[in-house]
Amino acid sequence: MIHSEDGSSSTTLPRLSKSKYLAWLQCPKRLSLEVYHPEHADPPDPATQAALDMGTEIGIRARGLFPGGVLINESHRQRDEALARTASVMADPSVTAVFEGAFQHDGVFVRADILERDAGPNGSPHSCSWRLIEVKSSSRVKNVHLDDLAIQSQVVRGNGILLSSICLLHINTDYVYEGGDIDWRRLFAIEDVTAAVEARLTRVPDHVAAMKAVLLSDEPPKVEPGRHCHSPYECPFWNHCTKEKPDRWIYYLPGSKELAGRLAERGISTIDDIPADEPLSPSQRRVKENAEWISPGLRTALQSLQYPIHHVDFETVMLAVPRFPSTRPYQSIPVQWSNHIEEEPGRLIHQEFLHVEPTEPRKRWAEALIESLGREGSICVYSSYEEAMMRQLVEAFPEFRSAFQPILKRLWDLHEVIKHHYYHPRFNGSYSIKSVLPAVVPSLGYSDLTIQSGGQAAAEYYRMVFVETDWIEQATVRAALLQYCARDTLALVELRRALQEKIGG
Repeated sequence: MIHSEDGSSSTTLPRLSKSKYLAWLQCPKRLSLEVYHPEHADPPDPATQAALDMGTEIGIRARGLFPGGVLINESHRQRDEALARTASVMADPSVTAVFEGAFQHDGVFVRADILERDAGPNGSPHSCSWRLIEVKSSSRVKNVHLDDLAIQSQVVRGNGILLSSICLLHINTDYVYEGGDIDWRRLFAIEDVTAAVEARLTRVPDHVAAMKAVLLSDEPPKVEPGRHCHSPYECPFWNHCTKEKPDRWIYYLPGSKELAGRLAERGISTIDDIPADEPLSPSQRRVKENAEWISPGLRTALQSLQYPIHHVDFETVMLAVPRFPSTRPYQSIPVQWSNHIEEEPGRLIHQEFLHVEPTEPRKRWAEALIESLGREGSICVYSSYEEAMMRQLVEAFPEFRSAFQPILKRLWDLHEVIKHHYYHPRFNGSYSIKSVLPAVVPSLGYSDLTIQSGGQAAAEYYRMVFVETDWIEQATVRAALLQYCARDTLALVELRRALQEKIGG
């Protein structure tokens, strides 16, 4: 018996779609849960939602490459109307392209981003064949894109439509924006993936049949969580499917999940059950031993610091459509920094910078940072990211090279120090600051903040600068961004102090 989304009983299968097809390819259980128990899914986090919004914007921009195209703007709730209008528009020989065309075949409904009418043998636009083009905001072709195009091609062809080629339109990261108007034809790249998609098409009918079989059952199929939960996308049902797993579940072992998969195949379900002779990396071995560990080298590492100690964190934004001259799509652009400075033991001051205008931020960002860091003292960071950003800036603006060269020599990476010299069982194998901080400094965290992650910070920065027009909301976001970045650098201060106490001050 099939249950509809409102909970009533029905013998009719729910209408399938390309998103459900991709869900089934990732995991049959995910498909079942999406159709019958969507309430168990975690909502997309702000960073994921921002990526989805960016994809929507890129799709709209891509239509500009096909002048004269017609948009099928009936919503997902108007499927029959969308199907009828698509057929009508495509029957008009004067239409050169169709956007968001709707098609249904074998119980599967799809919307095609772009169908471009092929010119006839004499260049006539009245040919009956079409080029299917999927638009993605990614920078390259991925396997999941080919699967996406395979189900679309199957459905479109099932309607008697001849496809002359199958293509993916994506962002061209080699494009350098030099100011003025965006050259959209250079920003986008179109790759013909017909052969790769054709190789997948023979399996699509069997896949669709298998999807339908899954949905004929009252219960989701029994599928153990594993590597497939994170590829090609993070499954929104991860927390639901793992809520009964023990705290020491084998998939919580850090590093490659291939080892966890092999161990699980041998019937090993917890980290504690891993045989003593199993080859493990140092970090995996510490997780298995499940005890606090302090390296003799921790004291030396901490004693190498020189006052004033700067604790620095950067925030960046990555724009699919570049807005600043001499930048590329998805280039990391630094827009914010925080610096907690311990001038001497116990004496702490805070300095910060946030570029709030839709203008080139890097020069002002760099000038303010150079002044804050001065010429003396160690610079504590948590990863190599800050170093990479400074080196990238110097490449773009050589006039800063002489100032940043001595700064780079003063960097001291707390992440590497902890990774090599300290472990706490509550890390659970992760050396992310979001895992390390609550274990070492339980009184300090991020749960009280509006912005709680770097991805969310980037999304909110974009909204504040390029989308939001209400000055009150802009001010609210600005305050949240400053609080988040300041918390990151205060965390460095408190982590370093806590480690100092563990070696006796």
